[in-house]
Amino acid sequence: MNQPATPIPGPRRWLGVIGPAVILLSGIPLGVAWWLLAPSGLNLLSGNPELASGMNTLGWLPRDLILAGLLLLAGCLTGVLISGKDGPTVRTIMIALVCGAVAAVIAWRVGILASEWWGTAEDASANPSIAFSLRSYPVLLVWPAATALAVFVVNLVSLIRRPAEIPD
Repeated sequence: MNQPATPIPGPRRWLGVIGPAVILLSGIPLGVAWWLLAPSGLNLLSGNPELASGMNTLGWLPRDLILAGLLLLAGCLTGVLISGKDGPTVRTIMIALVCGAVAAVIAWRVGILASEWWGTAEDASANPSIAFSLRSYPVLLVWPAATALAVFVVNLVSLIRRPAEIPD
């Protein structure tokens, strides 16, 4: 007997599930990268031994700014990728913004976890910022803000490049 063929989900359907998962999971390598690059983490970006300890207050701002830069890059990439040829739907944009905010929190917590696992233990009783931490929580909004801005810019550029329609 012939059974009706089950419909194969198209690429749009897969992207509806895979896209948010990719955004959420990308918070993990961003968190590890934050710990690797930031002062009082592994400090690979500056390499300055004075900033390697959380006791030096000069390393606290760069630590937050490195996470902000990573989230900015991820947000811009997310915005460009969801702005396809036809432009994203409002639903796609909202899902990307929520997933970006959650992924930023994941990146922050993974960075803290990486510091606890692989970093040197520091006595943070004098100030909690001595330990590898985030002092400026609004940095976590950089990913969704950059995504929204990138979607706006990409769609604005596509509108400018589109030839003007002359009414009949």
